[in-house]
Amino acid sequence: MSRTVFLGTSDFAATVLRRLADSTHRPQLVLAPPDRPQGRGRRTLPPPTALTARELDLPLLQTENVNSPDALERIRSSSAEVAAVCAFGQMIREPLLSELEMLNVHPSLLPRWRGAAPIERAIMAGDEDTGVSIMRLTEGLDSGPVALQERVPIEPDEDFGALSARLARIGGELIVTAFDLRAEGRLELSEQDDDLATYAEKIEPGERRLDPLRPATELARTVRALTPHIGAYVETPDGERLGVRAARAEDGNGEPGQFEARDGSLWLGCAEGVLRLDVVQPPGARPMPANAFLRGHRVPDRVTVQNE
Repeated sequence: MSRTVFLGTSDFAATVLRRLADSTHRPQLVLAPPDRPQGRGRRTLPPPTALTARELDLPLLQTENVNSPDALERIRSSSAEVAAVCAFGQMIREPLLSELEMLNVHPSLLPRWRGAAPIERAIMAGDEDTGVSIMRLTEGLDSGPVALQERVPIEPDEDFGALSARLARIGGELIVTAFDLRAEGRLELSEQDDDLATYAEKIEPGERRLDPLRPATELARTVRALTPHIGAYVETPDGERLGVRAARAEDGNGEPGQFEARDGSLWLGCAEGVLRLDVVQPPGARPMPANAFLRGHRVPDRVTVQNE
């Protein structure tokens, strides 16, 4: 048994927290960001980890800065021996880094995909597999020594939502195993090979727009990588956006940017192949199958391409 604290924000982190709380390493304190405006209505809501901490009756501190004197005092008063960090989103600095050993749950096979969007980048790059790494937190960007890893295949049609949920469950099991090994004095760490590092940059707004001058396979991967949390879209010449929630690359020829409605589906010509849009989301509406969209909406002739 270890006295632990947990630092996290997202749904992924909340899943990991739930598993940790069910172990002998139940956190003495959970740290999460403050409530923030979220969604289309901009309602002020707590982050998922804060909701989970309250549900599990865990001590909770919501703070804008984990390095602040108040936060440091709360962490010190918990008498924690080790911390679990997962999708926290705040830079952790000295003296906290030196005072408390921190193990980070990172959803990639480090040193591949260090950084902010490892799951999205793995899907977008067409990686055949990914995984979860447990690493010791250091000042560098996800560059600390690795304790444990588990590799999993990325399924051909798996989107961010499905893959993230699967990796979160693995991450919860791995961090419990890491704390078990640490309590027994058997946790071993290995330095990463920096020469093999790749970086998962934050998803920029412009990456959401599907450009038909790219191959259909790349666009299909982008749709999967951004579903359901960010969302990809195509844009018509009049500036209207049609969200794309599920799509598949197919063999075929079509003028890049040209739409065609057939067989109950929408087909978009691309630089290589065609993109079949299976689930779309019109402005102000819910996602719907393409055949339902075709029954009630005008199909645009084309979408804009990057050089238009």
